[in-house]
This record gives sequence, structure tokens and C-alpha cells, in this order.
Amino acid sequence: MFRSCVRFYNGPSDAHSHNAHRMREPDIWWQIGSMDSEVGRAPQYDAFADEYLDHATDGFYNAYYDRPACLGLLGDVSGKRVLDAACGPGLYAGELIGRGAQVVGFDQSPRMVKICRARVGQGDFRVHDLGDPIDWLPDGSVDLALCALAIEYVDDRVSALSELRRVLRPDGALVLSRMHPTGDWLRHGGSYFDVRTIEETWSKGWTVRYWLAPLERTCEEIYAAGFVIERLLEPRPVAAAAVIRPAEYERLTREPSGFIAFRLRPASRRT
Repeated sequence: MFRSCVRFYNGPSDAHSHNAHRMREPDIWWQIGSMDSEVGRAPQYDAFADEYLDHATDGFYNAYYDRPACLGLLGDVSGKRVLDAACGPGLYAGELIGRGAQVVGFDQSPRMVKICRARVGQGDFRVHDLGDPIDWLPDGSVDLALCALAIEYVDDRVSALSELRRVLRPDGALVLSRMHPTGDWLRHGGSYFDVRTIEETWSKGWTVRYWLAPLERTCEEIYAAGFVIERLLEPRPVAAAAVIRPAEYERLTREPSGFIAFRLRPASRRT
């Protein structure tokens, strides 16, 4: 579930897992084809969870790109209760606990949750689908929430975001990251404004399906779920990434072909 994704071209596979997370280059990945109108509930990353952990722990797109961006948007987490929605193998959760947070998390993949519990140690992690009600958390019970590179794997994104809003305290915030819609369009073509599912296979043989949607649609879903956008970030890799993968670093510092991240606040009650 999560934030996992891939990149075997070396993209998003670095990231989390709801089903997980992604990026790709035409010479290293290929599109299987357009899909029907849903992603479905299968835990896509379960079959390669261990391989994903090995790949993503110090991977370019995770350790040097999405993870720093999301943690920066969360800000000071010391003493705060943080929900890691689609926690994958615990890469973000471990960082949060190291910074003094009390973390509760979930992932759709049973294997991802098992890995997360083993490597993170502290925290409360369970198997749960991001598309389902988080009925084991009361209203207003977390200070912050994180949903990194996972929302693309959910069919009813408004309901999922609405649940994250429900469990947040009124003064809380949700940090949400996803594939940059412009990058998706540049890679896949067609109409930028079409909302559609696709299925891809990356170079390690990992097959995933997820939603493509324009930025307008994501913003409308955020609004419908009861959030307002406090910050919108088109992140660039951290400076240390320049010596890890110079070509990728240069590309991501000049074009929107990677990720996009938001810091969202619960909107005041509408009349």
C-alpha cells in the first residue's frame, strides 16, 4: 500500500508504499497499457516488499528527494503524534521516531507492515487499506499525518483524504506527496486532463497500476475532502544527490518530472 513505487529507471521505487511509489525513464521502463477505471485493492507491493526495502533505503528518489521534502514540510515533530498512512517498510516512520515523534502507521501490504515493525521497533503499525475508514483512530487523535507517494493507488481519493482529515486535530496538518502530473503527462502522452489508470512494469519486473490525474483534479479532491493548501512544493533533490546520480539530479533541478508535495490544513467548517 504506500508509498512504495518504483523507478526502475530508478524512479519512485525509491519511495514509500500504499501500494507504493514511482518514476521512470523511457529506456528503462515500459508501459503495459491503459487499464479499466479502477486500481483495485490488491496489495501490489507485497510480492516484492523485501526487494523494495533493499532498493529504497538509500535510493536516490527516496533518501535524496521525496523523504527530505516530506519531512521538511512536516516540520518539528518532537512530542507529536504522527500518522504515517501507507507506511511501507518504515523508512519515513523511522526518521520521524528518530526526531522524537510518536508514530502510528498502516499499510495495505502485510509484508510491508511486518518489515516496518521489525526495523522501526517503536510505534504502532497495522495492516489497513488507505481506501478504508480508519475506524481504529478517534476523531482529532493525531497532530500530523503523512501520506507519501500513495494516493495514486486509491480509487476513492476523496474518501481517503476525508478520513485523514477526520483523525487530524483541528490545528493539525497533512503532508501529501504524489507523482508530478506534468511528469506523468510528459512520459505517457495523451490528454493531460484525462483521469485514467495505467499499468507499468519497471526494470526489476515489478508491475504496478495507478491513477494519472491533472493537478486541477488533485486540488479539487483536496478541497472536497475538507482541506486547504497551505504550501505546494515542487521539490528538487538535496545537494548531496548531485554526486550520487548526476544526470538525474540535473534533470530534476530543471524540469517537473518527479514529485509534487503539499502541506494541507483542515478547512474551517463550511456554511
